[in-house]
Amino acid sequence: MFKQFLAGTAILLALSSAAVAGEQYVDETGFAISGYDAVAYFNLTQKDDGMMQPHAVPGRADITADYNGAKWAFATTGNRDMFLADPVKYAPKYDGHCAYGVAKGAKVPANPNLWRIVDGELYLNITPEVAETWNSDIADYIMDANDEWSDLEPKSASNDSWMEIGDNDGTYDMTAPIK
Repeated sequence: MFKQFLAGTAILLALSSAAVAGEQYVDETGFAISGYDAVAYFNLTQKDDGMMQPHAVPGRADITADYNGAKWAFATTGNRDMFLADPVKYAPKYDGHCAYGVAKGAKVPANPNLWRIVDGELYLNITPEVAETWNSDIADYIMDANDEWSDLEPKSASNDSWMEIGDNDGTYDMTAPIK
């Protein structure tokens, strides 16, 4: 009887946690991470702190999955299947919002080409200048963002566009997903 109670409690907690998850950042493309492939980041060669990362890999509009209330695009069906097997592993932190913005107490959009993987987790930032600042003290900014996130998570996702910010000109050479 006690085992059944524990199992029931675990299921209830899992369901209630999912119900209060925040909204995924989705821009005018209609896709999470602006239509770029979340799994592909983990196969790119990450550059040293302070250096611009390789551009994100565009997903395809015909290879998609739904997660956290958003549509995600992938470059291959294999990447989609890996994502579906463990979406928490591949989805960017803070529901795809800028990590530095979250550290400062706000949900702001994120540029999918301004990324870094830290301890197996994908973080995005909004502009090259912000990414440079975030890279100067990643550990402290992650700690601050994690502290802020519990208050921010239930709030509405940003509906601003990272592509409309002039500082992002030149940070991308194509939009995603590929049709």
